[in-house]
Amino acid sequence: MLKNIPATLSPDLMWCLASMGHGERLVLVDRNFPAHDVARHTSTGKLIELPGLDISQATRAILSVMPLDDFIPAPVARMQVVGDPGKLLPMQAEVHQIAKDAEGRDVGMEALERFSFYEAAKQGFCVVRTSEFRPYGCFLFTMGVIFDKR
Repeated sequence: MLKNIPATLSPDLMWCLASMGHGERLVLVDRNFPAHDVARHTSTGKLIELPGLDISQATRAILSVMPLDDFIPAPVARMQVVGDPGKLLPMQAEVHQIAKDAEGRDVGMEALERFSFYEAAKQGFCVVRTSEFRPYGCFLFTMGVIFDKR
């Protein structure tokens, strides 16, 4: 039994997060994403389901334990809206704010074209699928480093 771990983080997800190294990417997606197909190409080949959670809930739980990379300008990536690549949806802005709050600093977020996002996701560590119903709830989070403060 562990304490101070959000109950929404499943044992499989905790294993993935604990196994990731600096620079590796966690793929967090909505229910419309082709998760099974993409997951089989990832480092672990794992698809982790978070039924009942939306993107914001999952992001908040994950980023409570996962540091984001501060060596790169954009440790968060989102899928662009097809036909309107510059558009930032409210849910995407919310995830960006959650990332900034979790890190206590400004965190860059880049936008990837849909098929570029799929290819980047295939290079990820694992895929985590939520029950998010809003479209474009697809993100990549790049693992950072925890510095020893001794």
